[in-house]
Order: sequence, then structure tokens, then C-alpha cells
Amino acid sequence: MPELPEVETVMRGMRAHLEGHTIIRAEVRRPDLRWPMPPGLAARLRGARVESFRRRGKYILMRLEGGDSMLLHLGMSGRVNLTRLDPAVPVAVAPHEHVVIETEEGCRLGLVDPRRFGAIDLMRTDAEDQHRLLAGMGPEPLEPAFTASHLHHTLAGKRTPMKAALLDQRLVAGLGNIYVCEALFRARLSPERLAGTIGPARAGRLVAAIRAVLSEAIAAGGSSLRDYVQPDGELGYFQHAWRVYGREGEGCPDCPGAPTCNGIQRLVQSGRSSFHCPRLQR
Repeated sequence: MPELPEVETVMRGMRAHLEGHTIIRAEVRRPDLRWPMPPGLAARLRGARVESFRRRGKYILMRLEGGDSMLLHLGMSGRVNLTRLDPAVPVAVAPHEHVVIETEEGCRLGLVDPRRFGAIDLMRTDAEDQHRLLAGMGPEPLEPAFTASHLHHTLAGKRTPMKAALLDQRLVAGLGNIYVCEALFRARLSPERLAGTIGPARAGRLVAAIRAVLSEAIAAGGSSLRDYVQPDGELGYFQHAWRVYGREGEGCPDCPGAPTCNGIQRLVQSGRSSFHCPRLQR
């Protein structure tokens, strides 16, 4: 599933191609994805001007003139194809393309979702944060509200493992398996450590590590894993910078030659793989 850096990359691509454009064609090719499509979605999009974009956690919000926002979640396999329309070149329709938007300015968006775990909804822009999928989400990890003090107080008393706590969207929005593994490694914290044992100093290291990992991944266009590509068709490149994720059995990059290091190990927590260096992460 695309995580925060991938969703941010897609949102920025949509902003660059569609912001300020007027939608002249919208087509919905099936009645549902993970949930039913909003009634009359195509008709509500046609004629609307795209005002702005926002990302909240792993959700993209396309704000329209008139006060509506279209929410988009990519699910497990969803992706957005953005192209320029050329009357001399036939449109190449991708398999499993379920929603199409074309603008007066000559841009085309195609939402492709083979497994249909994604979602689309419409809401009032001034009620975005009350939407059932967004209400109750924690702070954005790259925004000022996500501080060491916030994290320390939020984790106080929790007896869940650190890895599970960080995946809880009520604690912090948008984090997923890949970037939690990478951030815990940089902060030298075990994914098995009880969340309530994180003091102020460790919380500070972890917040800094989360911010650094996410910022670097966004700059690299995200990580290309399974179905994810950027909206222009390019691959993300941050997977080449993974230090622990997916590297079971390899040497730890931060303790080369240490006789007590057994390399990167994998453990399963709540059905998800965690990758870590037991020597460095405590």
C-alpha cells in the first residue's frame, strides 16, 4: 500500500497538472471500488474548477470550486496516470481504469485500481476533518504539531510494541510499515520495545528520524513497491536507500565488522514483517 511519501508524491503530481483547471469530462466506469461511488459523481465533477489539493495521512483531497472536496485513497494497488491530451494521438486506456477526468486545459487523469481496494468520496471542503475516514487522525508527522513532547505524552502508559503504536493512525497520520521500520532503525529503537517506555530523549530521536526518513523519501519520489509509480510513470527511488526494510540476512549498514552483530533480522508483528538490527535497536 502506498504510504505517506508515495501519496504526497501523487498529490503533488495532481496539483502540478490539474490545479486551476476546469473539468470538462468525467467518467465513472464502475459503481464501486472498496465502497460505492458517491451518487452522481461524474455530473458533480463536470464543470468544476480545481481549486487546490491537500494530503491528510494517506488520503488525497482535491478541492473544487463551489465548496466540495473529492477524497481519493489509492488502496493496495491504485495509481493515478496523468497525461497531456493530444488530438493527434489516441488515448491509451490502461487496464482497470475506473475513473477518468479531463480538463479544458488538456490534461487527463485516469485512476487505475486492479484490486479495487481504493476509495473515492465527496464532501464539503469545510467538513473535511469530520469525514468518517479522517476524523480522529493524529497529527501530520511533517507538521509542527508532531513534537517530541506530543509523542512522549501520547505513548505514556501504552503497553503495545513501538512498531504497532506508530502504525496507529490516531497517534500519527500516514506512517506505514516501510517508513516505521526505517525510522526505528535510525532512532536505535527496537520495534518490540513497549511504547510506554519511550522517554523524552528517545521520543526526540524518534521524531527527528521520522521526519528525516519521510523527507528523504518524498525527495526521491517515494519507494516503488509492487504497483506504485509516480503519476508521470516514473518509479520512486527511495527503496535503494532502505537500510533495513526487506534486507533480512544482510549485514547491518551501521555496524560493519562488529563481531556481535548478526545482521538485519525479520520478525512478524500483528501479521506484518519488521526488519531491525537487534544489536543497535533496544
